[in-house]
Parts: sequence; structure tokens; C-alpha cells
Amino acid sequence: MDTVAFGFRAIPVLRSGAEMSHIETAKSPAPRRGLSRIDAAIYVGISPSKFDQMVADGRMPAARRIDGRKVWDVRELDLCFDDLPRDDDASLSGGSWDDR
Repeated sequence: MDTVAFGFRAIPVLRSGAEMSHIETAKSPAPRRGLSRIDAAIYVGISPSKFDQMVADGRMPAARRIDGRKVWDVRELDLCFDDLPRDDDASLSGGSWDDR
């Protein structure tokens, strides 16, 4: 059995004729609005532990609940990411190790 990348995970793919539409679907996965904690961290480009810190201090959004599952909204992640300071942000002057 082969595997095909699906988002950030690999899924098994059967090679029978009945499964050919499944293979095509796996090659172009549907976009997702809700992400798991690990996928949300990967989406933002940080480790899951750093993501947890940023959720705790408010720099990243809190999870939404779908039954008992925590899911992060991609749109909220984008808004929080847009609010993060940039290297060229004047408010950071004097706060960087490069300036010392």
C-alpha cells in the first residue's frame, strides 16, 4: 500500500480501480478552515510548544470547540499573525540583541 501526502499528513492509498477517485482527491486535498493544534502551529511556522505559549499570552487565538475537539480557525490565525511585530517595526528599536 502506498501513501499520499494529505495536508500535513500521509494517508494510505489503495491501488484498486475503485479507489482511483480517492487517489485524485488525495492529490488535491480540500482546503480546511479548522486546524488541529499541531497543524495550526505548522501553519504559523512555529513549534507546538511555542504555539501554546502564544495562545496563553494572547498572541495567537484560543481554540474553538467542535464537540470535545479543539480546532483553530485559519482566519483567526491569519489575523493574529498579521498583528505580530515585524523586524522593521519602530516599536522594537532597542529591544533586539542586534542593537546591543
